[in-house]
Order: sequence, then structure tokens, then C-alpha cells
Amino acid sequence: MPGAVPRVVLVGAGIVGCALADELTERGCTDVTVLDQAAGLAVGGSSGHAPGLVFQTNSCRSMTSFARYTVEKYTALGCFDQVGGLEIATSPERLADLARRHGWATSWGVRSRLIDADEVARLHPLLDRDQVLGGFLIPSDGLAKPVQAAEIQARRAIERGARFEFGQEVVAVETAGDRVTGVRTGTDVFAADIVVSCAGMWGSLLGEMVGLTVPLVPMAHQYAFSGDLNADAETLARQPILRHQEADLYFRSHGKALGIGAYGHRPMPIAARDITGSELPFTEEDFEESWASAVELIPALAQAGVDRGFNGLFSFTGDGMPLLGEHPALHGFWVAEAVWITHSAGVARSMAEWIVDGQPELDLHSSDLNRFEQVQLAPDYVLERACQNFVEVYDVLHPLQPMESPRPIRTSPFYRRQQELGAFFLEASGWERPHWYEANAGLPEVAEVPTRNEWASRFWSPICGAEALVTRKRVALFDMTPLKRLEVGGPGALEFLQRMTTNNLDRKPGAVVYTLLLDEQGGVRSDLTIARLGATTFQVGANGNLDLDWLTRHAPDDVFIKDITAGTCCIGLWGPLARDLVNDVSHTLDTQKGYFTAQKAFIKNVPVTALRLSYVGELGWELYTTADLGPKLWDTLWEAGQRHGVIAAGRGAFNSLRLEKGYRSWGTDMTTEHDPFEAGLGFAVRQDKEFLGKGSLHNLTSTKKLTCLTIDDPHSVVLGSEPVFHQGEPVGYVTSAAYGYTTGLNIAYAWLPSEIDDEVEIEYFGQKVKARPAQEPLFDPKMKRLRG
Repeated sequence: MPGAVPRVVLVGAGIVGCALADELTERGCTDVTVLDQAAGLAVGGSSGHAPGLVFQTNSCRSMTSFARYTVEKYTALGCFDQVGGLEIATSPERLADLARRHGWATSWGVRSRLIDADEVARLHPLLDRDQVLGGFLIPSDGLAKPVQAAEIQARRAIERGARFEFGQEVVAVETAGDRVTGVRTGTDVFAADIVVSCAGMWGSLLGEMVGLTVPLVPMAHQYAFSGDLNADAETLARQPILRHQEADLYFRSHGKALGIGAYGHRPMPIAARDITGSELPFTEEDFEESWASAVELIPALAQAGVDRGFNGLFSFTGDGMPLLGEHPALHGFWVAEAVWITHSAGVARSMAEWIVDGQPELDLHSSDLNRFEQVQLAPDYVLERACQNFVEVYDVLHPLQPMESPRPIRTSPFYRRQQELGAFFLEASGWERPHWYEANAGLPEVAEVPTRNEWASRFWSPICGAEALVTRKRVALFDMTPLKRLEVGGPGALEFLQRMTTNNLDRKPGAVVYTLLLDEQGGVRSDLTIARLGATTFQVGANGNLDLDWLTRHAPDDVFIKDITAGTCCIGLWGPLARDLVNDVSHTLDTQKGYFTAQKAFIKNVPVTALRLSYVGELGWELYTTADLGPKLWDTLWEAGQRHGVIAAGRGAFNSLRLEKGYRSWGTDMTTEHDPFEAGLGFAVRQDKEFLGKGSLHNLTSTKKLTCLTIDDPHSVVLGSEPVFHQGEPVGYVTSAAYGYTTGLNIAYAWLPSEIDDEVEIEYFGQKVKARPAQEPLFDPKMKRLRG
């Protein structure tokens, strides 16, 4: 951070606050004060009672990275017992999932292996060998000592100048205009340029002081101690920590006893205002089912019995991810909440990088505080989703599997028509999104669609393939309403967008430009499609709320940014017959205008903004109108389209079509950890203009690239995050994947070393599947169909 050393106040002296104080002071940010309402370190919060298990494997790359650093740091500080982590399977479904988890670990660089039931029994001799089918062993997992870790990191921070003040209950956050100026407690005022909420279960209360919704729910989680197991304490201590996720259980040793953590009980949320301590009385009736499962797995527990237990409180969010980042409207107020011991040091490092250097090294979009849509911040929504997340914390979840409730919440104006066509809906950001339509089950193209493996067949239908094939042959309607749309305007709009994005937007009204948002280090923050609708008016197709937040933070006073998504709707009308259909219903839309152009027109009685774009690689338009006219737009196109063989098509077809064209999906195929050139997006970067992040592009030394792979076996459709091997060694991981119905190719994109150009293997549920790099795009490389 340039200039004077900022005054930083951290609220909360649990393990997150202590870790962040250590990481900040290590980076020279030494004017740090840590406040806590308790009498000492890690007292009263979750850190004091946490059992300290660190299982690193997670489907999310950044979460695994957080955990890896936590293991490395706490091992170096002498407050981590690296006894290993063992997950077991007692059913074929869980055994298959352990192979998938092993794939994640390999993708994210954590050494692990799958083991048979005999080795499981050798590592944990108290287990009933006959119950177990196999296991997943991570040697570097183990037990953190939370209170000791907090104390060690606090001491290191104090040696560099940090202060810890206890018995300080925060009653207000002081502000001036749109900036933080300090923190007021019952007895003192602490001046601050930066305030970070590390208050854990009480984080939502601190957020209320500054008008910020911190969407977490404190929840009770049962932990019990067995009686004496009549076993050698040293032998028990050397056993790996154990997870029996089918029964929602985990185990660790405590001398001659076992600690048993249970998620199998009912959700037990509690309001933050009602919390007086982090441990609630143990409710034996809630533990009965968990205890029966524990005894079934470890028969010796029957004689040992339950010695004591408690219901320990800690934070849950609706998507299971932390809440990290800066207040969208109050500069200097930061949040590091809903962070478990497993990820504590890693989160602290990223937060310190963010605060001191301006951005973290890791991509944090999945943990960013500002990722949520407004509807996702409703108290009832937060509570229900958090409770469901508690229930599902150890479940085998498919990557497409949506939450079942509360739904539906956000529906496009076409929703009733989609229901009539038998849409199968999935959900994202609160939106109901058709994945396919049962009305298309009778299409003859369904018979052309190859079968796929059982896992990839979930939340999928061969109808998806038929819809893709018909899109290429005739014409289809795609509901694009859920995609974020922003209006950017004002006298300084052009200059602002030119500075923020990589491509040249200084074109005449009616031009559409594909461009990128970069961070200061040249990483890809997002990709945008921007239409210049007037001299000072632009429509921005964005990826989500984080784009709105980023642009709003940087906008000067003479620029306004408005989210227009809810008040508008969009149909993607695509296919070789799209022009014929439009000519039937419009005399004002010039269908000969070229690709990447915009125009105002009428589709019969419906005013539209028509963008000559296609994310599926076909002739057509994105047709925007106001939400009230959405049903009329759909009906007009549907009725006129009957003689052209029009269908409605869903996201399943959409994803296949876009991968055939090599179109990237931000957040999946590329993030801030990738530069435009290695992501294959150099064409969207204009070096003859100035833009945010340009200076860093001159210093790039990339050794990796996003690579198109085709998989030999059409049945082995992968879904993403699988490890890729070259000559027997893991070298990368899959991002997006789908079967290409019109190319007849099984497609996967993957981050690989730049020099690899020969056969690789993708590990899928423990099996190796051959794949080969291919030149992209796989479909219509000369862009004839788009520009036709």
C-alpha cells in the first residue's frame, strides 16, 4: 500500500484475527490493533473449541490452496500434528466419490492415494474391517492446535508492533463520508484507516453497524468425547484423522478416547444477538443416530460410551464458502468471516495481500463478499440455504445439483412458456434456467445422441444433444435473461470504459465489442460484451455482481452504472434460419448488418435492442426488451418460427455449442490467475491504448496455456476439475467439458504446460481416459456461419 503505513483495526482475536495480524505485520503493515470482547486470545469464539481437523481436499481450488498453506504454516510454527487424513467408504457410491476426491487433490497439487480396505484397517485397527470398502488417504492432513496457533501468530505480530486489546466490545464503527475512520468500544475509540471484521459468529452484527449484510448463520454442531477405549494413547494419537462422510461423522484421538464430530443432526441455527458463548449444552437426543453409526463403524465405542459432549457454534454460509472482501460502499471496511480452522492461515495470507498489495495472488471470486445478488441476501434466504448447506456438508453432490429450496425466486418473463414446454430447470444466482425441454423429446435428433457415463448422465438428457443439433440445422430460442446486464452512461462513460477494459470501445454508436477486465497484475477479472448504444450510453453484458462491484468502485463522478437485468429480458435467436425468421416479423431490423453490431428495432409490436452476437457460433441475434414485453417477444418469435422449425433450447445445448466454438467461460476457464494470452484471449487486447493492468502485461513469463482436448472415448464425458496426466505425471486440470454433438467430439479444456502437444490422460473417477490436444475452434474455424 503506497504512502504512510495504514492504521489497521482487526475485530476478533480468534485464529483468523491472529493469523491476519501476523500476515499483515510480516508485510510491513505494523500499525495493527486487534480488539476482542473476550478476556484473551481465542476465548469465547469457535477457535477455542474447534477440534482442529484439517482435511485439505475440496472441489474448489482456492479452498484447497487455503488449506495447503495452513498446513505448511502451522507445521513450520510447531502447532500442527501431521498424522494424515483418511476418508472411508462403506458403499459403492461413496467409494466412487473418493476416487473423484482423489482427482481433486491431484488437480490442486495435494499428494494423496486411494487405498483398499485392508490398509484402512491397518491404519485404524479399531474399525470394523467388514464395514469398509476402501479409503482415500492424504498424508499431509492432520490436526491443527487452534489456541496454540493463535497465540504463536499473535506473539509474532506483537513483536512487529501489533497491539492486542481485550475486554473491548465494539459498539460502533466510525466513518467520514464513504471511508472508515475508527472503531468505538464501550470505553475507547481506536482510529483506523482499515477495519477488518474477523468476528466470526458475531460478524453479521458488526456488518449491521455499517449497513452491510454479512450472510452467515451461526449453527450448532455436535462434538462428543468417548470414554476410555482401553487402547494405547500413543497408538491412537498416530492414527490419521478419520471421516465417515456417509454417516456425517469425523473422528480424532484425545488421549485414550476419541472425539466424535457429527453433522447428522437437525440444523440448529441461533441468532448472533443471542450468542453468549460458543459452546451450548449437549443435546443427547440429537446425537442418538450419530452414535449408533459411530458404534457400528468402531465397535469398541459401545463399551467406552459417551463421556461428555457439547454443541459447538460456528458459521455457515449458503454456499459453504467464506466471506472475504471490502464493503461495496464503505472504503476501508473489510470482512474475513465464515472461515474455518482448516483455511485460516491461507485466508489470512490472501487477505493481507489484498489489503497491502491491492489484490491477492489467488483468485477469490468464489469467496468474495460481493458475489451475491440482492435476493440472496434476504434473511430468510440466508437462513434456509445455510441450514441446507449444513445438511449437505458431507453429501455426494453433483456439480450441476441445485439447491431445492427456496425456489423458484427469480424467473424470466418466458417462465410460463418454458413450463408449458416441459423445461427442466436448474438454478444459478436465484434464477431458474432451463437445461432442456421435454417438448423436444420427440425430435428425431434424440436418436443421434450418444450415451454417456452414469455420473455425467445426472442432470442431463439426450434432449440436450438434440437441441444442439437442431440449433445448427434450423433455429432455436435461448433464454439469456439471467446474464447480468449493466447500463453505463454519463459524460465520462467512454473514457471510463476505455480505461477499464482491454479492447477499443471508441467506435461509432451501433458497435459491439468483446473485451476484458484485468486487475493490476494483468489477470483476467472478467470478460464483457459492450454495445455502444449512443454517444454516452453503453450496454454491458457482464458475468455477475462482482463486475458491477468492480466497475462501481472505479467509476468517476461523471459516470453512472445501473444494473438493468431485472427490468429487461433477452432471447438468443440463433441458427442458420434466424435471418429468415426475423425477416418474417420485422421490417425495421436490418438483418444484413454485420457481426458485432447493435441496432434498435421492432419485432412486430415489440421494441428491441438487437445485438448481432452469438455465444453458440451461429447466425443470429441477442434480442433485448423490457420485462413487461418479454412474453409478447417470445410468442411473436415462436409463432413466426413454426414454419422454420423453431425450438426452445436450454443450457445443456448451449454449453456444448459454445465449447465447439472454443468460447471461454470466466470463473471456470480463466480467472485472475491467468493472463489474456495464455487464456487464448489476446485478440481482445489492444496494445495501442492505455488500460488498467496493461503495464503488467509487458512482464509476462507464462509457461501454461488453456488447451483444447478431445477425448477418445465418447462415453467418458468429464465435467471439470479432473487432473490431467502427461507421461504418467499430473500436469494440469480440466476447466470446462462437454460432448460436441455437431462435431462428434468429446471436448475438454484444460490448463496445461505450453509445450505439451501430444497425448495426455484425464483421470476420471480413478480411471485414466486418453485425450489429445486439438486446434481450436473445433467448429466453423473460418467463422462463416456466424457472419453469414
